[in-house]
This record gives sequence, C-alpha cells and structure tokens, in this order.
Amino acid sequence: MTNPPYRHLTPVRRAAGLFAGLALGAAVLAGCSSEGATTDCGLDACTVTFNRGVDAKTSILGVEAKLIGVDGDKATIEVGGEQLTLTVGQQATEVGGLYATVQSADDKQVVVRIGRNAG
Repeated sequence: MTNPPYRHLTPVRRAAGLFAGLALGAAVLAGCSSEGATTDCGLDACTVTFNRGVDAKTSILGVEAKLIGVDGDKATIEVGGEQLTLTVGQQATEVGGLYATVQSADDKQVVVRIGRNAG
C-alpha cells in the first residue's frame, strides 16, 4: 500500500500557516507607535488609552490618532486628519475612514476604541 500523494504536503502547509500567522502578528505590532498613549490592537480595532495633559498621539491601523481635548464627558479626537467630538458611551462614529467611540474619560486618561467597523 502506498501513501497518498498529498501526505508529504502536510508539514509544508503547517509551516506556511505558521509563517502567515507570525507575519500577520508582526504587521499588527509594527503598525503601532505611540507618544503619551498606550494601544491594545487586534486585527480590526485598537483600544487607545490617551494620557491627559500631554501631546498624546498614536499611529494605528495606518492612520495617526490624537487626543485634542476633553470637556467633561466629551472628548475631541483627530483620526486621519479629521476631528470629531464624541460623548463617552456614544455609538461609534465614522472619522478618518475608521470608526471611533470614547469608552471612558477621567482626569488622567481617555480610552477610545478605533476600528475598521462600528462594532
């Protein structure tokens, strides 16, 4: 009895899958740089924690995002060159080709979700 002709491809497919996964992970990590902010990115969205009182900005999902200002429960952000003022908890709104929502804002930081979809 002979082995099926595709059997020797299994290690190649595993290696290809592993390489693709590593490349994708590296691309996600390499796409983020921050100043006065921290980011937690997935494939389609990032949660950005902007520090208040500094020039807070980050580069995510191919665009730059900045915290412009905060007034009570409203935060003004700039994403991809477009400014938008959002209220904490407001439904995600399109800005700079992405969707943004302010999850929380206090006297020390502002947490914003920025993603490719409104989810």
